[in-house]
Amino acid sequence: MYKISTKSPVKHSILLLVFITLSGLSTKAQQTGQNHAYPKVTGYFSLLHPIGSWDKNGFHDNFSDVYTLVFPFGMNILKSDKFGVSLEIAPSIRTEHNISKVSSVLFHPGAMFRFKHGFTFIGRAAFETNGRYGFTPVLNQVVKKGKDVSLYLALPFPVRFGNNLPASLSTGLQVGVSF
Repeated sequence: MYKISTKSPVKHSILLLVFITLSGLSTKAQQTGQNHAYPKVTGYFSLLHPIGSWDKNGFHDNFSDVYTLVFPFGMNILKSDKFGVSLEIAPSIRTEHNISKVSSVLFHPGAMFRFKHGFTFIGRAAFETNGRYGFTPVLNQVVKKGKDVSLYLALPFPVRFGNNLPASLSTGLQVGVSF
């Protein structure tokens, strides 16, 4: 059994603070489960298969000389049924000449505008470790809603600048689960 020394008011204060905090979190979790109060935090994981990109040099597909697969994951903080913010991190694995490597990590914060029937528009800022930056409008649709997990499809339209490369517009197909 743990014995608290009466000679240490700092320990008592810390223990009391921890107890009050944990009690408050427990009460908040119980209330959230009962009435779906906001804000609410959700997470997700997905796979993004880029289709191709357009720049001043024409169209470049993702299936000829190189193949890139992206693994977006993130957290959403939902403010209401209609609005939330999202923070996404998306590492990209590029395979070229039978060599695969992480080619970039994308930091992708954004605002979520939620509509009826599981449709969401997400406007994201984009900061890539390969020196590119820009923005990404995303159209997102929940296709199978479960009690704890939902399946969704998304169409991102990345617009990128920087790193001494021409501006580009891309698209792809994203499949993911949210929880």
